[in-house]
Amino acid sequence: MAHAVCAIDFGTSNSAIALPTRSPAGDGVRLVALEAGRSTMPTAVFYAVEGLEPHEEPQRHYGRAAVAAYVEGIEGRLMRSMKSILGSTLATQATDVGAGRSVKYLDIVSGYLRHLKTLAEAEAGQALTHAVLGRPVFFVDGEPERDAAAQAALEAAARAVGFADVSFQYEPIAAALDYEMTVDREQIVLVADIGGGTSDFSLVRVGPERRERVNRADDILANHGVHIAGTDFDRHIELAAILPACGYKGVGPTGREVPSKVYFDLATWHLINTVYVPQRVAELGRMKTFYADLAHHARLMTVVRERLGHALIARAEAAKIAVAEGGQTLIDLSLLGDHGLDVPLDEPQAVGAIGADLQRIVDAADDTLTQAGITREQVDALYFTGGSTGLKPLAEAIAARFPAARRVRGDAFASVAAGLGQHARRVFA
Repeated sequence: MAHAVCAIDFGTSNSAIALPTRSPAGDGVRLVALEAGRSTMPTAVFYAVEGLEPHEEPQRHYGRAAVAAYVEGIEGRLMRSMKSILGSTLATQATDVGAGRSVKYLDIVSGYLRHLKTLAEAEAGQALTHAVLGRPVFFVDGEPERDAAAQAALEAAARAVGFADVSFQYEPIAAALDYEMTVDREQIVLVADIGGGTSDFSLVRVGPERRERVNRADDILANHGVHIAGTDFDRHIELAAILPACGYKGVGPTGREVPSKVYFDLATWHLINTVYVPQRVAELGRMKTFYADLAHHARLMTVVRERLGHALIARAEAAKIAVAEGGQTLIDLSLLGDHGLDVPLDEPQAVGAIGADLQRIVDAADDTLTQAGITREQVDALYFTGGSTGLKPLAEAIAARFPAARRVRGDAFASVAAGLGQHARRVFA
């Protein structure tokens, strides 16, 4: 039975799937390669309706392919953050995807899970019938009935794609399982899961006598989070370091600052395509007289006419990572039409751009302790997971609040899936 088992981390931004393994060397977990050898995939579905005949159904793209189709401007509908509809009335409703087609929100979730299951079965070499799914401590804060409805909806979606037996484990417990395997006494761990869309903190009690428990709800002492994370960092860095080259915060001949809405839209992932609408491009073109530096306006028009908004966000993200790894970088902006145009970014500039967000995240860690009624000194370890914990100033700011706690870094993108895989072995052994 263990070989028919999988574990799914159905995340808000990214998802992963793990297979429990057994070998003479001992039991383990294998992460399934989902895209180009990567073990994680964006939680995204794109319904392509371009050129459809009346009898044809939209073609579905998943993960990075879904994002690429959207960025390329293919006619259709991109669905992201599908997890957020669980527990809401939207779960039972349908949404338009273009060309007169509609699809139920829960069917979107089922379709994505089916895609993950298909990839995992190809790697496992057989059908998978049993699954452990991760779930947040609260799908819906303060509303137990809606929270229960959210889990029931996710379970229904999993069963609809062929899982006969479905179990759940809390995501912070899953993240902490890796650390729990190394401890020889009971400890309190603060799990910091900071990804693309949210920064979540959970205080978890772990220990050798708790490892084999299936129900770990009582081991979660507190859970708190804020909707600030990696994509917010990218936006602020783009506004601070990249978009001034296109006129952001620039002034016109009269000394007045140029209108800023287009720059905020260009730095907000899901609003970028709204800037490419022909009427808006024409309106921006007529704003040339608003700019004292005509080179700024020319670069802005290059961005909107050549649809470079997503490329600029990608450069902001790459610059954030480069600064996190090396302290400084040069951002190549020659795509704006100026050969050799580079702008510098160093750690003080980056921290200055995202400082307010960093403070709110660190404050959320303190709030988690307050909820649990414990002191910082009682925290034995900090467990970092999620892609944005690789940002050194953020990790150090959190760690500075807990100087006596041991720092532990899990897999930035797959620790929850791996922990769920360990739990799946225990549940379905």
